[in-house]
Parts: sequence; C-alpha cells; structure tokens
Amino acid sequence: MAKKVLVTGANGGFGKLITLTLLKKGHTVVASIRGVNGKNKPAAEELKKAGAHIVEIDVAADGSVLKGVEQAIQLAGGLDVVVNNAGVGVLGLQEAFTPEDWKKLFDINVFGVQRVSRAVLPNMRSKKSGLLIQISSLLGRMTIPFYGPYNASKWAVEALAENYRTELSGFGIDSCIVEPGGYPTTFIDNLVKPSDTSRNANYGDFVRMPVELLMNYEKALAANPEQNPQNVADAVARLIDTPAGQRPFRTVVDKMGMGEHIKGYNDHLEQVTAGVYNAFGIGEMLKLKV
Repeated sequence: MAKKVLVTGANGGFGKLITLTLLKKGHTVVASIRGVNGKNKPAAEELKKAGAHIVEIDVAADGSVLKGVEQAIQLAGGLDVVVNNAGVGVLGLQEAFTPEDWKKLFDINVFGVQRVSRAVLPNMRSKKSGLLIQISSLLGRMTIPFYGPYNASKWAVEALAENYRTELSGFGIDSCIVEPGGYPTTFIDNLVKPSDTSRNANYGDFVRMPVELLMNYEKALAANPEQNPQNVADAVARLIDTPAGQRPFRTVVDKMGMGEHIKGYNDHLEQVTAGVYNAFGIGEMLKLKV
C-alpha cells in the first residue's frame, strides 16, 4: 500500500536515493531540503522532476521545522512515515572539537531528529498509526577513533528511538532504526573538522592519523562494490512495505565486515531489553498496538 513519506536531508547521499527509490515504488514523497533556492536548487529540481514534493526544512531551526512539516502534511494530505535522514559527520581528534563544535553537530544530528519527530507526531497520533525511521549508523553501536562527536550523536539517536518505540507503541506508531556502515556518498565530502588546532602539536605525528584512516577506508570502499548506497535506500523501502507490527526494530546495512558483529550485538540487546521490561511488568510496551 502506498504511503505518504517525509524524507529529511534529501538533497544528496542516502536521502536522495531513498526519495527516488520510494517514488519508484509508488509512494507519495515529500523531500525536505535546506537551501532549496540556493546551493541545493539543482537537487531540488531533480527530485521535483522525479515526482517529489519539495519543502524547505533546516532541521536545526525550530520555526523552519514546524513550517516545513505543516507544508508537507498539506502537500501529501497527511504523513504515514518520516525518515529522519538529515545529518552531518566529522573527522578529527576528539579533544580538538570544542564544546561549540559539539553543540552544532548535536543540533543537527540529535535535536534535529527530535524537532522533526515532535512536529509530525500529533498528526500520526490522531490517526493512531505511523512510522518513524531514524537513520543511525553502525557507529551508533560502537566507536571508531576520530569520529568522536559523530559517534556520540548517533548513540544518542539510538536511545531516542528506543524511547519512542516504547512510548508510542500503544498509539500504533512504530519507531525503527536503520544502521548503515560507511558508504561512498557525498556524506564523506562534507565531514566537519575540529575548529581548535592549537593542541595538534602535542599529538606529534599522530595528528595525521584521522586523514590516513579516512584515505585507507575510501580505498577499501572502492575495492568493495557491494557496499552500494542503494542498499540503504532499499532497506528503508522494505521497512515501509513491511506490515505494522512485523518490522524489525533495528536493521543493519553493511557488507564491509562490521554488520554481522553488530547484528549479534543487537540481537543480544533485544533479549536483554525484553528481559528487563518483563521483569518490571512493562513488556507489552515493546509490542506495537495494531
């Protein structure tokens, strides 16, 4: 059954692929983009030509989110699904990222998810159905050096999604997480560097490690064509097409050697969570009311 979907951060990377994939499957898609009439105008025009509705949303601004979501609901005639995809990555020594750097990143990656979710939930709750899909990362389950603030932001998104899962299940609203590994998208081109370089000298030659790690990873990606970004878009489409009450909470999407390890971790956590919830007599909160 065709759904009405809002995708944030649709101008490139996973967001653009998700939008195009859902359109091909017959869904009504509202693509949210920051800078519709600026640097992202070509992307907006391409998606509009493909059949998407376009709205301007800066997930870091309350007013922009509220206005954009209201427009999305009007354009689509309601919303069944929201894909919180907008986000930004980092590269650098964690100590070199200032508190202001962290605030800016969390304002997009975490608070942006909360802004959009809060804006759409009243509409979903009124219908007693809906689906929130949070695009997290395998780095929301473990850490790799030189991505410190990004790691932390995705760990926060994971917790946010877990709480929505339980607090919304009784209202028929599903909360799911998609956890991609690293993929060759425009995301890599826009990694934020730390703003304080005054401590670099204290790290000696180690200060070059972040760039060296990224270069080696890009080589590994180039040598593994199976790590195709389309995999992530297809995973999102499958979640949307899966009947309510049957969707997995976490979906790992990776063919670079991390995925199977994280899947085992996720399966174990699911058992732990169920055990704790059942011990407190609230196990039903883990089940979607349909």
